[in-house]
Amino acid sequence: MRISVVIPHLNQPAALARCLASLAAGARAPDEIFVVDNGSTDLPTVPDDAILLKEPTPGPGPARNLGTAQATGDVLAFIDADCLADPAWLAAAEQAISSHDILGGDVRIAYSDPENLTELEAYESIYAYRMDRYIAREGFTGTGNLVVKSPVLETVGPFAGLGIAEDRDWGQRATAQGLYTTYIPQMRVYHPARTSFAELTLKWDRQIAHDYARATGFIGKLKWLLKICALPLSPLYELPRICVSDRLTRMGDRWKALKMLTRIRLYRAWRMAELLVTRNPERLSGKWNRV
Repeated sequence: MRISVVIPHLNQPAALARCLASLAAGARAPDEIFVVDNGSTDLPTVPDDAILLKEPTPGPGPARNLGTAQATGDVLAFIDADCLADPAWLAAAEQAISSHDILGGDVRIAYSDPENLTELEAYESIYAYRMDRYIAREGFTGTGNLVVKSPVLETVGPFAGLGIAEDRDWGQRATAQGLYTTYIPQMRVYHPARTSFAELTLKWDRQIAHDYARATGFIGKLKWLLKICALPLSPLYELPRICVSDRLTRMGDRWKALKMLTRIRLYRAWRMAELLVTRNPERLSGKWNRV
């Protein structure tokens, strides 16, 4: 079995170097690696065992499509440039993919200082990258930790551009075709938490714009309005989840998670209300990470 790894990249050379180093240290080495640059100010340097491609169309979806088109592997494994692969990542994927079509793995937060978590690290430990829930409830997994057989990828088709959430779109297209995504907890990668509230809001701006595009008609807009009203109060309903989560161990970190959760949900309510008035989702979705 040949496994090709595809990594979209944009202005993260140091993170990319760490990602590539984690792949090199893995128990199962990739058979080929494609780094697809998506318009960086300066092209990254890649090792001899990696192939550097350039995709000018903005968005990780088009970047992944170019890497996929060049790949020769029986299996395609996708990871983001700012992620670290667990040493067992590809070995676990290789063991599981023979009996499944699509795999999604566990994504955990890579802490800068495990003894002193930031509010963003505490919050994202509980609320970010919950691939097990995405797979079970919504029929997709994140493309930062996705493994798929090459013929299955061809059947489902390419990843979408910036206009929609390409991971959810691709996964739900696969589900609609009767292709099930299997969650493999041993297939783990580590993603750094965002370092500023502005980075977190950029992610939510894009997600809110995507969701607004799907809220069509009177019923869709009514549900949108009801969600705006519910968001400011929703942190109260999340208290039990924060208190029992096994992803945090210290009470101080749970308090940090609650504070950040409250702040971001108030922000989301404000942005959603703004969209309801302006009806201009392109202004948010078009930001990508080129700002």
